Amino acid sequence: MDIFKIIDNFQKIDGDALGRLEYATRRHFMSKVGSKLATVAVPTVFASIVNKAFAQSAGAIDVLNYALTLEYLEDEFYKGGNAAAGLIPATDKTIFTQIGKHETQHVAFLVKALGTKAIAKPTFDFKYNGAFADVFTNYKTFVTVSSALEDTGVRAYKGQAGALIGDPQILEYALQVHSVEARHAAVVRRLAASVTGNAAMKGWITGKEGAVPAIYAGEDNLTQGGKDLKGLASKTDAAISEAFDEPLTKEAVLAIAGPFIKA
Repeated sequence: MDIFKIIDNFQKIDGDALGRLEYATRRHFMSKVGSKLATVAVPTVFASIVNKAFAQSAGAIDVLNYALTLEYLEDEFYKGGNAAAGLIPATDKTIFTQIGKHETQHVAFLVKALGTKAIAKPTFDFKYNGAFADVFTNYKTFVTVSSALEDTGVRAYKGQAGALIGDPQILEYALQVHSVEARHAAVVRRLAASVTGNAAMKGWITGKEGAVPAIYAGEDNLTQGGKDLKGLASKTDAAISEAFDEPLTKEAVLAIAGPFIKA
């Protein structure tokens, strides 16, 4: 194995490669090689070092900035809602205050992780080209939009999991955020059911739901792991679909979120 040739090839693809490899080598080589050299081959040790050096690949950076865009959107939305006088009832204020804190922390985490590669916060239009003109004055509209954002965010994170397989540490971080977003979605969905009078709405998603077709497209899927689950254990299609969440592609998510983003 020609290590120097490998390093040269990496450098041609990624101009920052050598710097990251050098950093990983300084930090990890002595500890890793010292304990492993007697029992494993040098190529295995070197592969471990390279994996650490390239833990934040170009693909991972793209996914993280995509996630950051959505977190910016949610963070700004809850800042606006929590700051609006008389919008959120006292009974629900604690919930949205806490969700807002989580979103602010998610933004801070992603910005720190990306460093100089983090995108700038866009300018948002939460009125959605006029569709939600009273979003910060009408609690029903606010909760409806909140639920839509949270459901979209959960599916968006799920949709990018496969793109992070090669970056297991970043995938772990993304899943930590994803699970919190899912908790947000469940809480807000229950609030929305009460506020909007939609008794059929639950903490989980049932089929396509129909309210916002783009957000719930594919949620009526009854095939999991290549197996058709229709009629499984004598359950209805709706009950089966509730047991599984579906991912959304980046393109679908950006089409949904697009009208919120002005620039």
